Amino acid sequence: MSEITPVPTDATPKPAPPAQGDEGEQTPPVEIDWKTKAREWERRAKDNKTAADELATIKESQKTEAEKATERLATAERKVAEAEARVLRRDVAIEHKLAKADAALLDTITSEDAMRALAVRLGGQAADEKKHGNHVPREGATSTTVEGEAVETVRELFAG
Repeated sequence: MSEITPVPTDATPKPAPPAQGDEGEQTPPVEIDWKTKAREWERRAKDNKTAADELATIKESQKTEAEKATERLATAERKVAEAEARVLRRDVAIEHKLAKADAALLDTITSEDAMRALAVRLGGQAADEKKHGNHVPREGATSTTVEGEAVETVRELFAG
């Protein structure tokens, strides 16, 4: 028969570590010098800016002539497209006789059809305003007849 050896068990509970809220050892709060920290981060930012500029210079020097030409071509094409859009906006504004403020609204639109539709609408509003205008009926027509008692009072005042 085989003998079974009992495995010792530790039935006694172990003491729990002190909780954070206990009255045990507490470290006093550390004062932080924010000015010093700010200067440190400012210095790091300047160092990073310098390093980024150097990296950009290195990358630019490593580009081939074909890459540089491609970039110049893309820049030129973008500028040409912007210039054509400006000319189109100006032409649409002139065609519909838009005021400067109304013509500025066309700057946000890229589609020619949308530009023309907005210009027609804005041009129609301006025409309506001119058509009706500021009209005051009987402007300048004042009554020249004054009642008798008022006339006599005025004559007495200014009679010398």
